[in-house]
Amino acid sequence: MACAITFPPGPTRAATGPTRKATTLRNTERSHPGDAPPTAPPRRRTPFSPAADAIGSELDLHLTGRHVVHALAPGFCDAASVYLLQRWRLEEHARAAPDPPQIEARRLALRIGSDTPEDWEHLLPVGEVLVFPRDTPYARAVATGQTQLLDGVDRHTFERLRRADPDDAGVDALLRSASFLIVPLRLRGAAVGFIACTRGPDKEPFSHGEAVAVESLGARACVALDNARRYERERRTALAIRSSLLPETGQTFASCRVAHGYRPAGQDDVIGGDWYDVLPRAGRRLGMIVGDAMGHGPESAVAMIQLRTAVRTLAALDIGPTELMHRLDAVAGDTPGASFATCIYAEWDAGLATCTFVGAGHPPPLIRGPGGPAEPVSLTTAGLPLGLGAGRYEPTVLHLSEPALLLLYSDGLVESRRADIDQGITRLARALDAGADGVPGTADTDALSALCRRLLAEASADDVSDDRTLLLAELTPGRD
Repeated sequence: MACAITFPPGPTRAATGPTRKATTLRNTERSHPGDAPPTAPPRRRTPFSPAADAIGSELDLHLTGRHVVHALAPGFCDAASVYLLQRWRLEEHARAAPDPPQIEARRLALRIGSDTPEDWEHLLPVGEVLVFPRDTPYARAVATGQTQLLDGVDRHTFERLRRADPDDAGVDALLRSASFLIVPLRLRGAAVGFIACTRGPDKEPFSHGEAVAVESLGARACVALDNARRYERERRTALAIRSSLLPETGQTFASCRVAHGYRPAGQDDVIGGDWYDVLPRAGRRLGMIVGDAMGHGPESAVAMIQLRTAVRTLAALDIGPTELMHRLDAVAGDTPGASFATCIYAEWDAGLATCTFVGAGHPPPLIRGPGGPAEPVSLTTAGLPLGLGAGRYEPTVLHLSEPALLLLYSDGLVESRRADIDQGITRLARALDAGADGVPGTADTDALSALCRRLLAEASADDVSDDRTLLLAELTPGRD
């Protein structure tokens, strides 16, 4: 039967020895010819591999877990694994019982010897959730917060591995472990998970000092794991918001096909102040809008969500484009962070073969007929940004007798530190011409989406300080 030893927190060592007298410093020569150069104090050796220095360098749970196990195996131990409690991983904040009948933990990372993780995936898959009863050393380490040191694999693990694949040579090697170390992971007094290490009979058993070293490594890993978990939670939240707000791409309506694209500013932002939407209206009409709330942080995203919701509500009413913009202006004035937002609204009427535009301080749309070239729509008035309460919004109506491509976009595609906005609009129009040949009149919706991706990648490639948003529509008169 495996024998377990628990390590309580170590005592604090008190200062001992006689009191030293004060030393008088004299203005004397610091060194003499022939004196040996002073030597730096020896660097403290660590039992872990250089991978330990990488812990916390990335805000990624799985990568952090791999750093931990690579720091431990194969130099320090034959096998190492990191487990996270499911309730902590899923952020279930209900207070845990002091002595639960069992714990559920997910295997975050595993390293056995110098083998690759794929060699063990069939037997000990990363991501597997295991249930550990109260009497196992894993649950005991989590409940008490004390390291568990055994002279072999515990009975629960022994039976589980034997059932998994009794003829596997790797299983046999694990079952012959002569020393087993389980170090709890705790953060701010709460259990997070644990680290498990094993050594075979050809190595010295784990010592008390080595257990303390793993505890220190685990304390640093806890902070890194918590940072990674918080970052992943915020990223999942932002992605969930964005996916719920973005309309389906490649949509087809009466005499109109629509594709759109969005690229946030920077590398890590996943949601900002840009928004766009496609709004079916009564009488074979279709509303399309691209807007931009100032900035691209969380506050701008909240303003964007409120404006987009307001547009959807207004589009459900039987009002014209000009009235819709006036009402949206009033909503923006009462919405924190939404003042000075800009937008361009276009309404395609398939029955009349007309497209009506109303702008609110936004760059003009681009229109391109079958023969090109793409040109900015000459708006009756550019209009003032939303939320000022003094907006003068007038419609601009185009009659289309032939298929045309319509591009609505945000200023992130045309503004640059190296050129003014008019040059950016001209550059975007030429990029639309270069990629639009053959698109009007085709039945391939994917061609529109591909053109969107191309425009996002090419436009203002030298400046990614603002979100980029575009909505591309193929308008086809005379088609039901």
